Amino acid sequence: MNRTMVFESLPVRQAVLKQIIPAVFSQMIALIYSLADTYFVGMLNAPAQTAAITIVYPSFVMLTAISNLFGIGGASMIARKLGRKDTQAAKEIASISFWLGLLSALLFSLFFLLFAKPILTFCGATEATYSFCLRYARWVVVFGGIPTIMNTLLANLVRSEGAAASASFGISLGGILNIILDPVFILPQFLGMGVVGAGVATALSNLASMIYFLLYLYCRKQDTILNIRPVHLKQTTKHLKEILSIGFPSALQYGLTVVAVAAQSAFVAKYATEATAALGIVKKLDQLPLYFSIGVANGLLPLLAYNHSAGNEHRRRNAFRFGTAISVSFALLCVFVYETFAPQLTSLFISDQQTISYGATFLRRMVLAMPFMAFCYPMTIQFQAMGKVREALIVSILRKGVLDVPLLFLMDGIFPLYGCMWVQPIVDCISLIAASILYRHMMKGENNEI
Repeated sequence: MNRTMVFESLPVRQAVLKQIIPAVFSQMIALIYSLADTYFVGMLNAPAQTAAITIVYPSFVMLTAISNLFGIGGASMIARKLGRKDTQAAKEIASISFWLGLLSALLFSLFFLLFAKPILTFCGATEATYSFCLRYARWVVVFGGIPTIMNTLLANLVRSEGAAASASFGISLGGILNIILDPVFILPQFLGMGVVGAGVATALSNLASMIYFLLYLYCRKQDTILNIRPVHLKQTTKHLKEILSIGFPSALQYGLTVVAVAAQSAFVAKYATEATAALGIVKKLDQLPLYFSIGVANGLLPLLAYNHSAGNEHRRRNAFRFGTAISVSFALLCVFVYETFAPQLTSLFISDQQTISYGATFLRRMVLAMPFMAFCYPMTIQFQAMGKVREALIVSILRKGVLDVPLLFLMDGIFPLYGCMWVQPIVDCISLIAASILYRHMMKGENNEI
């Protein structure tokens, strides 16, 4: 396939840029529309509605966890099969990933619908915020759950055969539409639906992206291996274990993020509604380096997987190093800007002075995690691309899992409220050390084999 030539013959730096630029661009659009929700709701100057977006966010992250289980797992497997020129297996994996992802999306949306109250209460909903949370969540999680999961899953599958630009267009389409619809649905001079309008805009935008990807697969069915015909499901037992094992670290990391973010929100919620609103704004701001790193990692995945499977380890290592250098450099730039302009950046989203004060203080602490995270994401993706499930799992669990909640209790006890903001920098630093050790051992093993 001509499309896979980017994996094989382009100079490494060109190949990396060709893969990661569209992926990063689509992540930036996704970030802008995520910020748009908070920005336009913040214009209402109603902390309870801004806080609702923060509280529902962990459930929305869970949609990404489900998507990555089959999207990252499937994409890695497809690229590796293409590296071995096994196109039939790649077709089977694409179909299995699609249909099982769709089924999982449906089940999660139904689960949330049945247990919305305890879930939102656990995430920090109070009497002042619960009604806003529930109405917002119905749109972004229940009605919008399937489109959100499927458009991200399909973008990963499309990217796995080298069509990074097409994947980027599909994700960007939904993001741009969301930015356009947000003020129409949220602001009082238009439909005036407030935070509920933000949920409606998000659901409709993700639906548009999903429709684009389905049309893409239909129109390109003659020259793509992404065949989603149900007939391939009879091969599920042949591929499912490997798809799940490779996708599980990414899914687990996002799933544990739900627990970590919910726990942090719950700790902050006991202090003040303004503090919860400020945390939501800061979570949006620190998504810039986060989304950038995710874009770099997603773009690298098929390139690393293909070359590892094809036996070209020199090309795989060089691609990883160059991609990671880009990710970390951008994170360091963000640290400088955020530390310098924290109050000004927070005030872009709300005019309430107490919320701005909380937000600026939170941001200056939490952004210190970004350079560590910017290294860990590509590292985890590299482990997955190579089928190194154990290493990917260890880094994922350390980043979001065993350390977060105990550290929240410890740091909140030592420095009430503000100590919670030091947890992520500490966790990501530990994760980086562990990832580096694992990578060194892996490289040493490769050199011994040579």
